[in-house]
Amino acid sequence: MYAHFDFEEISSLTELTYRLNAFLPDDIAIQKILVVPENAHARFDALERTYEYWIVQKKNPFYKDTAHYIKQPLDIPAMNKAASILLEYDDFECFSKSNTDVKTYRCKIKSAIWNSEEDKLVFSITADRFLRNMVRAVVGTLLDVGLGRITTEDVKTIIKNKDRSAAGASVPAKGLYLTKVSYPSTILEFNG
Repeated sequence: MYAHFDFEEISSLTELTYRLNAFLPDDIAIQKILVVPENAHARFDALERTYEYWIVQKKNPFYKDTAHYIKQPLDIPAMNKAASILLEYDDFECFSKSNTDVKTYRCKIKSAIWNSEEDKLVFSITADRFLRNMVRAVVGTLLDVGLGRITTEDVKTIIKNKDRSAAGASVPAKGLYLTKVSYPSTILEFNG
């Protein structure tokens, strides 16, 4: 995760990292502080973001709070076929939280795929931006495909109709992870 803040002068980035980590709670840690251009913004300058969503299909107490449990068999090839459909569109109003004040529902999805990783099923999606609640709604819709409730053709219709109520239910937040944010090299390689 990246964050930004304005500061007049920092004498030692190492010392500031140590001091900040000393008072932050145990579940938050600063790994590195970078000096960036004055107008850099952690949210608006990001080029793309990648999210993962974890599903487990066997009861496992170690995943109780970190993954969504679905015991029914899933048709992974059908879910991947439906996921690939997302790359054909750029308006995802159907997956946006209702009654939001966004200016546009356009997002450029670069990849969307389901993979089996050890004892979990992981959905990974990368785009230039995401709408509020979008990834959880996409996963819910793809799970409907995997459970045989809807077809890949239904996914196309849902996207074209821009109707949130036609898409799948949002899955619980506990399985969602922001795993990567990419920035222009002009920000990350800035020497101040």
